[in-house]
Amino acid sequence: MVMPFLSRRPTVPAKDGASWPHVIILGGGFAGAHAVTALRDARVRITLIDRNVYKTFQPLLYQVATAGLNPGDVTMFLRGLSLKVPNMRYRQGEVEGVDPERKVVRMDEGQRGIQELTYDYLIVASGATTTYFGTPGAEEHAMPMYTRSQALAIRDRIFSELERSSRESGLTHDKLHVAIVGGGPTGVEIAGALADFRMQELDILYPEMDPGTLQVTVLQRGDEVLKEFSTKYRGYAAEELRDRGVMLRLGRGVKEVGYDHVVLDDDTVVESDITIWAAGVAIAEQVSSWGLPQDKRGRLAVDDYLQVKGFPGVYAAGDIAAQDDPLPQLAQPAIQTGQAAARNIAAEVARKPRKKFAYTDLGTMATIGRHAAIAEIPVLGGLSGSIGWAAWLGVHITKMIGHRNQRAVAMNLVSLYGGTRATHQPNPVVGEVDSLRAARIFEEQAPHRKFGRGAGAADPSDVIISETAQGTMRADGPSAGPGTDAPPPKG
Repeated sequence: MVMPFLSRRPTVPAKDGASWPHVIILGGGFAGAHAVTALRDARVRITLIDRNVYKTFQPLLYQVATAGLNPGDVTMFLRGLSLKVPNMRYRQGEVEGVDPERKVVRMDEGQRGIQELTYDYLIVASGATTTYFGTPGAEEHAMPMYTRSQALAIRDRIFSELERSSRESGLTHDKLHVAIVGGGPTGVEIAGALADFRMQELDILYPEMDPGTLQVTVLQRGDEVLKEFSTKYRGYAAEELRDRGVMLRLGRGVKEVGYDHVVLDDDTVVESDITIWAAGVAIAEQVSSWGLPQDKRGRLAVDDYLQVKGFPGVYAAGDIAAQDDPLPQLAQPAIQTGQAAARNIAAEVARKPRKKFAYTDLGTMATIGRHAAIAEIPVLGGLSGSIGWAAWLGVHITKMIGHRNQRAVAMNLVSLYGGTRATHQPNPVVGEVDSLRAARIFEEQAPHRKFGRGAGAADPSDVIISETAQGTMRADGPSAGPGTDAPPPKG
């Protein structure tokens, strides 16, 4: 006798599964992963394609970037979905194109070259990517935070620069400036986390440095941060950030990004040793070659059933999908559209009527820092402070896929934010901290810097440095760690 709750679902499809309709899902993010789970009981074969073997819980990437969480805490191995969805198979590769007329997906799998996979149904859930809005110097000098590798690059960069700055603190008292472009949830959350680190841990970990050495600035084109929230909570967030020592420069856009500075649209030059780009996302340019209808922002135009207009059997979900009244590019719309698109495919296969998609607004949340968060939830109203933070923590943990991830995140965040300054043991999650390379690059970039020791020197060798620093410059430090895709460290 099979005991419920004590037995696992089969890990292989039924014997007749080879003849089932083939569903290809492009992208293993929120929309794609939840589309997979929504097809668990449908008589279809599923192929999930993604360039990464893991799904990233993006709302907590800022904690990885600020050394609060391990990268593994916010990622789940996509093949693990087959435990509950035995009719799914995963393939790693780069999608090169889609031919909706032939019902073919072209993908690059490396040594095998370009492969073609045929489908009966397609769900495009490939998400979006960082956009710099054509800002000069941004792609070269700014650091985006949209993927796991980008968050790791920011983390390693921050600590490399802290180590370098700690050796110079007695010489120049130069400050380490971090500028965050964008005052949405991502920008506010990473600014708050850095401010908490400065207040709670910096003077313990770097006693030779003044805590004021680390300066955090948020640059926002609009006059307020967190425009997704009501005026009351926008003001609350701004006040909390200022109380934590974060400088807000509002009402000015970014005109140019340099090596150690940002130029605003009124030509004000703001010092920025590390520029974090949290200003927006866009659809990958290659989507325009697929022959599918797009809106003015490049998102795929879908009907009330999330089917791409004019292309039966092709659905879109998540950030890449645009109804006549487009939803915000956030986690909850991605989850719901992914599930809805999958259910409509299951209905088609079972020859049942499809259902129009109706979005259920479950509210919006953002954390500002230690025991400070805001949540606007329909029916319940607004929450802030410690209560808002507890609600934010609970929702984010329960929305993660995988029990191990839930346990790890809950334990680490409670450890990070629980207790008092006297009882908290600083223990940042660090990785490839290469301050030797950071120091070399700092000197090499002297002609291009506007701030810091030796800025503007025609010849970097003219920069006068102490014997200690000279020894550091000559040290043959290791190169950047594998997988690091950050621009060269700056000073």
